Amino acid sequence: MPVEMQLSRIIISEIHDQQIIYLREVDGERQFPIVIGIFEATSIERRIKGVQTPRPLTHDLIVNVIEQLEGEPDSVVINDLREGTYFAELRIRRGGELISVDSRPSDAIAVAVTCEPPLPIFVVEEVLDEAASDSV
Repeated sequence: MPVEMQLSRIIISEIHDQQIIYLREVDGERQFPIVIGIFEATSIERRIKGVQTPRPLTHDLIVNVIEQLEGEPDSVVINDLREGTYFAELRIRRGGELISVDSRPSDAIAVAVTCEPPLPIFVVEEVLDEAASDSV
C-alpha cells in the first residue's frame, strides 16, 4: 500500500547542478531526499511560492494537454528505487480508466504542484524502506 507523502523542503544551490527536494510522510515521521535538476527545482519552487509566468511553462503544458485530451491528473506514485535512481508514475484519469505514465519523480512532482489543488504524492513502502536504509 503506497504511503502518502508531502513535499516538505526544497534546497536550491546556485553552485551545484543537483538540487534536493525532501518528501515527508503525511501521517508519520519518515522522510527522504531526492536529487533533481535545476529546471524542475525552480519550476516546483515557483508553484509553491505562487509566482505567475506570462506564458505556460513545460509542466503547465503537460497539465493543459492532459485536460485538453479530457483527462484529469490524479496522483503521483514513486514506485521504484534502483541503483540510487527513483522511478515514478504520473497517474491520469480518463474515461473511467486510470492511466499510469512513466515519469521522473521530479517531473511528476512538478506536475503535481502545478495542479490546483496539488495532486497527492505516494511512495510505495519498499521504496521508503530502501530510501531509509540508503540514508543510514
